[in-house]
Amino acid sequence: MPRTTAKNGKKTAQPALPVGRHGLKLSLPPDADSAPKGAKAASREGLRSVGKSSQRVDGWEKVSGVAQFVDDIEFGPGLLYAALVESPHAHARILRVDTKAAEAVAGVVRVLTGKDFPFKFGLYMKDRYVFAQDRVRFVGEQVAAVVAWDAKTALRAARLVKVDYEELPPILDPMTALEDGADLIHPELGDYPHVPWFFPKAKTNVAHWRKTRKGDAAKGFKDADVVLEDTYTVPRYAHCAIEVHGAVGLYDNSGRLTVWTASQSPFTQRNLFAEALSPLGLTHKDVRVVTPYIGGGFGGKAGVSMEILGAAIAAKVQGHPVKVLWSRAQEFVNTYQRQGVVAKIKLGAKKDGTITALEHKLYWDAGAYVEYGANVVNAAGLSASGPYRVDNLHIDSVCVYTNLPPGGPYRGFGYSEFMFGLESHVTRMAQKLKMDPVEFRRKNAIKEGDILPYGAAMNPTGIQEAIDKVAAEIEWGRAVPSKDARKAVGKSLVLFWKSPAMPPNASSSAFLKFNEDASLNILVSGMELGQGLLTAMAQVASEILSVPVSKIRVETPDTDRNPYEWQTVGSHVTWGCGNAVLKAAVDAREQIFDLVERSLHLDRASLYLEDSAVKSRNKPGWSLPLKSFVIAGIQVEDHTYKGGPIMGRGVFMPEFSSAISDPETGQGGHPNVHYTTGAAGVVVSVDRETGKVRILKATLAVDVGRAINPGLVDQQVIGGLLQGFATALYEDMRFDAKGRIMNANFSDYKIPTALDIPDKTVPIIVEVPQPDGPFGARGVGEHTMIPAAPLIANAVEDAVGARIKSMPVTAEKIALALRKGA
Repeated sequence: MPRTTAKNGKKTAQPALPVGRHGLKLSLPPDADSAPKGAKAASREGLRSVGKSSQRVDGWEKVSGVAQFVDDIEFGPGLLYAALVESPHAHARILRVDTKAAEAVAGVVRVLTGKDFPFKFGLYMKDRYVFAQDRVRFVGEQVAAVVAWDAKTALRAARLVKVDYEELPPILDPMTALEDGADLIHPELGDYPHVPWFFPKAKTNVAHWRKTRKGDAAKGFKDADVVLEDTYTVPRYAHCAIEVHGAVGLYDNSGRLTVWTASQSPFTQRNLFAEALSPLGLTHKDVRVVTPYIGGGFGGKAGVSMEILGAAIAAKVQGHPVKVLWSRAQEFVNTYQRQGVVAKIKLGAKKDGTITALEHKLYWDAGAYVEYGANVVNAAGLSASGPYRVDNLHIDSVCVYTNLPPGGPYRGFGYSEFMFGLESHVTRMAQKLKMDPVEFRRKNAIKEGDILPYGAAMNPTGIQEAIDKVAAEIEWGRAVPSKDARKAVGKSLVLFWKSPAMPPNASSSAFLKFNEDASLNILVSGMELGQGLLTAMAQVASEILSVPVSKIRVETPDTDRNPYEWQTVGSHVTWGCGNAVLKAAVDAREQIFDLVERSLHLDRASLYLEDSAVKSRNKPGWSLPLKSFVIAGIQVEDHTYKGGPIMGRGVFMPEFSSAISDPETGQGGHPNVHYTTGAAGVVVSVDRETGKVRILKATLAVDVGRAINPGLVDQQVIGGLLQGFATALYEDMRFDAKGRIMNANFSDYKIPTALDIPDKTVPIIVEVPQPDGPFGARGVGEHTMIPAAPLIANAVEDAVGARIKSMPVTAEKIALALRKGA
């Protein structure tokens, strides 16, 4: 695997290395400046654990089948099952709910409706009820629930609940919702509580409008030699995680509510459960969320969607656990979907290729409820310039209510959607200028210190190195002849960027404790989604404390036991949670050094850790194994003991971040903590008769700051690109004129198989350290999916001349475009 580290050409003494905002040296292990000459302690080029492709700490559990997911947990014979009564209409008033027939079925314990829970909930905007109240706003919205002793009885009884509706005209696309006189999906929008950086427009269907203005766009377009305008569309997508959503709630007889969830956000769920159910007398101390391993999330298991049902229903059947488990069809209907978007782009440039202005208008199909989806819209509106230096910028990112299922976070958090149009448009502008598309990108790519759309300065970035590495890998500029006369070969190279989308006070924390044998247990609440977080956290602790990764266990979240983590979203946990673990490990190390100094009277400055032992550069050959004292303490000359169990604590919050800015311009705040950047390229073949696309080679170079585990980064590149290619080539949620999904299954909703993967995928790691990242690291989980769609669209045009401006870029669209142009 090609792996590169950026060099600045200067040699700097270790003490002069960057210091993180929280006062720790983060780019080097803290032992590095105190290790003796010739010792194995880590240096910048020779880290012990960080930078190594360590075996996953959760690997054996998963490959052996012993890892437990929510549906695997046994709750005994007292377990109840809930089945939902769901709306068949996209928009309707509820006139009457008759539950008598369902209640009469043998085995039914309780039937619940909106009258039982007249409580709103929501993460960023409280616009949703546990069960629909006076109206339903999408097909599949929960109206009632039947709780029974077995799942079949619950389902049978749910079909007996009679609901009378008055059907209303549905609004199924954002442009219709924005028309003058459009029916209001949320007439009470002006009364909904929301975070201060949301700007809903009362008496409209606009749930949030993020405006970003920089420079003078009108003048920028006037100064341009070429102005290019067009519109691009992106449909809705399903997350398609292997594991469906599920929750088991137990409200015990002590008044304690415990909910086991398949979740990316256990602490956020605990908070929202406590807030929403506070009218029932619950407080935060009464609510516990336990999250075992989850079988994929991709954003779909972030925040709170169906999990509120497990909590609320359990509160009404005290003393019995109750399970709510989605079917695959429900996964398509009543969980977050990736939002559709209509993107209108206007780009101006000089003949020499300098971008003079960009106008980017994004109209998001956010669905019936936007309590999480509006933050996707917000994040996109702050960054829709893409990774380019644009002095004159006008961005409107508009979150629009429709009568389709709620939109929410999806891998890429809005960037995958807007980058399809933007990177397609950038290539087309280069063509208009008769300029090489790669050179156009090189010329305009953002650099460290450039001013971002909202006024802050850009962090260090290796994007130019990424461009060079990708261009070399796909042999940009060299034509590839096709071996089949019916097929044409095309190439493309695009850029990407993304920042963690998180509130300014999103914090991470970690506990770390030694055991008698000097093994470690680390407690965090970042979620293991399959991305390898637990392994990366073990490596960070291992680097500081010299304990092998094989002797470290990282626990999955339990809000009673594990410390706080905001959520595992936005590709921020390697950075945020990693910093917390780093601080916890340093805290433990400092306790060790303090204890050795005061017990054995050794010069503290001479101490370092190596091979699970304390050593001193003043006493060659002397070693004090950690296992001899991290629990039992150190016996001193008078036979007493000093010390006790070593436990580390770490807390991290980006204290420089602020989400408050001018609502008309977006200027004045610092909403994004940093950006991860990169470049990607493909070589494809396209069948001129059928339009079928085959990916011959895909490569992606990403500046991760520091790869904590290069093997895991490789896997993110391979998996992210494949997921992105799926949305680019196959996936497409289809709805009929009444708002009913037409392909809620894997027969009709196409996802790739092993036969569809690229013939070759080449991951490239670029490392320009993030000054406040753990060992210089920043996140990478979502970024590898972002460039996939414009890669395909641009490569198809390069191969056969057909420009597709709507996703997915299907064989059918390509074939029709070729016939139309023939």
